[in-house]
This record gives sequence, C-alpha cells and structure tokens, in this order.
Amino acid sequence: MNTNIDISVVFSIVLVIGVVYTLSKMVRIVPQGEEWVVERLGKYSKTLLPGLSLLIPIVDSVAYKIVTKELIQQTRDQEVITKDNAVVIISAVVFYRVTDPGKASYSISNFESAVANMTTTTLRAVIGGMTLNESLSQRDQIKAQVAAKIRDSLSGWGLTLGNLEVQDIRPSDNLQEAMERQAAADRDREATILIADGDRQASIAKAEGQKQAVILEAQGRLEAAKLEAQAKVELADGDRKSMVIVGQGLASGEIAPNYLLAQRYIDSIKEISDSDNSKVVFMPADWQTSLAGVVGSLGYLGSQISDKK
Repeated sequence: MNTNIDISVVFSIVLVIGVVYTLSKMVRIVPQGEEWVVERLGKYSKTLLPGLSLLIPIVDSVAYKIVTKELIQQTRDQEVITKDNAVVIISAVVFYRVTDPGKASYSISNFESAVANMTTTTLRAVIGGMTLNESLSQRDQIKAQVAAKIRDSLSGWGLTLGNLEVQDIRPSDNLQEAMERQAAADRDREATILIADGDRQASIAKAEGQKQAVILEAQGRLEAAKLEAQAKVELADGDRKSMVIVGQGLASGEIAPNYLLAQRYIDSIKEISDSDNSKVVFMPADWQTSLAGVVGSLGYLGSQISDKK
C-alpha cells in the first residue's frame, strides 16, 4: 500500500513537471524591440513578433532572438593610403536596423561583424580614390559614397541602413608633422615676400618723390630764369625808351635833358668817390667839354629819331 502511494506521488510530480515544461515551451512571450526566429524540426518556420505566441513543444524551437531596435556599429581607427600616397587615419559610425530577421539569421553568420568589415573595406576603397586634400575636406562626399556602396549589401542581409557618419579623419602623426613644417615654411616665405614687396614699394615711392622734387626744382629755376630775363628785357627797353626821350628833348633844344644828364654824370662821379676800393678820383680838366660832347651825341640821336618819325 505504501509502495503504491509513493509511485503515485512520484508520477504526479513528474507529470506536473512535464506539464510545466511543455507549457514553457509552448507559450512564448516576445518582448518589445525583439523578434524571434522559430525553427520546426531544424528548418526555418516563422518569426515571432512582440507579444504572446504559441509553439508546438519539441517540434518548434526558438533558434535566434533578434533585436530590432536601431543598432550602432563603430569601426576602429584604420590607416588608409590616399591616391597621392599620403596616410590618413579614418573611422566611422554606422546606424542600422534589422528589418528581416530571417535573412539576418541565415544569410550571414554574424551580421554585426559583417557590417563593421564592409564599412571598413568601403572606406578604404573610397579614400584610396581621393587625394589628401580631398579626403580631408570632402567629408560629406565620403559619407555619401560609402553609404551608397554598403546599402545594397546590408539589404541582402535583411538590414536597413539608417545613417553613416565619418567620425574622424586626420593625417597620420608623421604626415601631420610634415604638414606643420610645410605650413610654417609657407608662412615664412609669405612674410619674406611681403617684406620685400614693402621695401620695393617704399623704394619706388622714394624715387618717385625725388624725381618730382627735381622736376619741381627745375621748373622753379626755369620760371625764375624766365622772370629774370623778362625783367632784363623790360629794364633794357625802359633804358632805351628813356634814352630816346632824352635824345628827342636834346634835339628840340630843351634845357631839362641837359640838366638831367649833368646831374647823372655828377652822381656817377660821387658814387665812384664813395666806393671803398677807390681812394683817388681823377677828374678831366675839360669835363665840361666832355659833357657837352655827350649831350651833343644824344641830341644827334634824338634828331635822327625825330626825322624817322
């Protein structure tokens, strides 16, 4: 009797355990943000969406639990050689989502590693077709080219590309040092050129100023010479006219010219006697006769002028 009771208890416990196990395998609750891939007897059967689902125990089994939220894959820093044989270091971040869990599970063994390797390879190919300056300045173009190349591959794996960003792109350490040295040399060269150009402009301005000064000085001298010559001409013309007037007066027998000439003669003798260099003045004994001769000559000149008129 006791033996039968023990067997029945053991059987009941085993039955309860079996029922619980069966229910756990039959009733599945898929959380939000995931989709489960179900295999029936080792073959893909269906994909369980978030919520409550029922499976056939032993026959059906959950093979893969796929996260359908947007995934982030960051590539490691890698050295890439550009078209002009410069070395740059580049890395990128890929945002993608699993849209077909069946393809993601069976078309490739590890889609996360595949996305990283595909992005790295494509980056190397795109940068290899650019020069150093293009790779450093055309970040948006690199992003567009890489995204266009990997989008088809991801679609074949049941993935959808959300976005791709070039996280970092910079020259290698050795190249950066060389670029800094070149930039410093370029700045020194430009400074030297600017200084030389400034000196040249200053020399040109100085020479131009000196030339203008010489021209102005020459013009001033020319004007002064013209004025002096004009003054001499006017003075000579005045003397000529005065002599003509005196001559005409003498020819007509006027006394005033005789007096004027005598006064000028006496003033001249006085000036000679007042000079520091003259100590003795010799007067001719017949100075009246000499003066009369001068007056007679002027009178003859005046008569000739009067006859011409």
